[in-house]
Order: sequence, then structure tokens, then C-alpha cells
Amino acid sequence: MDRSDVERWIADYRKAWASDAPDDIGALFTEEATYSPYPFPRERIGWEGRDEIVRKWIGRGDSKIDWKFEHEILAVEGDTAVIQGWTSYGPRDGDPPKDYANIWLVRFADDGRASRFAELWVERPED
Repeated sequence: MDRSDVERWIADYRKAWASDAPDDIGALFTEEATYSPYPFPRERIGWEGRDEIVRKWIGRGDSKIDWKFEHEILAVEGDTAVIQGWTSYGPRDGDPPKDYANIWLVRFADDGRASRFAELWVERPED
């Protein structure tokens, strides 16, 4: 993997994030991929396999709300990338807008799909 490969994967991730389309989501991950959407070890909270990733991703329903995402690729080493992101979500279910800082750790298979994805995030504190 190089930075341009990672940028393409992130563009596809954003497309899936906006669409919640099963084919868009599934195309990002290998059959046996793991996805940890919370900053806890995979053994405690995580999604195992592409089918579960697609199902739980859609269940979060992010395509139904306004969001913005910016990123910077911090490192690419072999099959692994570290990506820093900043996410803003518009109001949802009566809650005010929220901003998050993210670190994504992504391990890629030879075909460019993610085999492991872990997200570490923190919500911006109120002033």
C-alpha cells in the first residue's frame, strides 16, 4: 500500500458512509475482516466478518444525518495505515451537533481491502 492507495480507500469509505449501501460497505473489507468502531479491544466490542460489518454499519444510520469528515494520512508502513480524522455530525434525534477527533488504524489485504479496522475517537469537550 502507498498513500494514493489509502486515499482511494478513504474515498470509497466516505462513499459507503454517505450511502449505507451494502455493496459499497462490503467492497471495503475482506470476508474475514474485523472492525472495531469503539476505542476498546476487539475481544470486548467489535464486528467480526464482512457480513456483520455491513449489518452493524447500516444499523448506525449515519447516512441519515449531516456529517463532515476531514483527514490526514499520518503513516503508511507496508500493509498498515494510520489516519487522523475530524468528524462533525449535525443535530440528531434532538441532540446538538457533535465534533470528534479520530485515529484509524487500518491493515490492508493484498487486494486493497481492509482486513482490520480500529477506530479510536474522542468527542470534543463542551466549552
